[in-house]
Amino acid sequence: MVARHYIVKGRVQGVGFRYFTRRLAAELDIKGWVKNLEDGAVEVHGEGDENPMEQFLSKIKRGPSLALVQEVEAGEVRPEGYQGFSIEW
Repeated sequence: MVARHYIVKGRVQGVGFRYFTRRLAAELDIKGWVKNLEDGAVEVHGEGDENPMEQFLSKIKRGPSLALVQEVEAGEVRPEGYQGFSIEW
């Protein structure tokens, strides 16, 4: 199990990015959360097995069709043991 924290920048709010991320997490069995930040970025915390987490990052870098991801900052963090994946407000 690995845990990663991402800050996704670009046109990522108002384009369904959080819902895209939640659906993707369900498909890949990734736990954690996603939320919008006041500066227009999106913050993501994901926990899962290494291979699905790599797929998760790859797809987050593209985002949903209306998004324009310009940058993804990624870092390793300690797993917190989430049981599902939620959209935070």
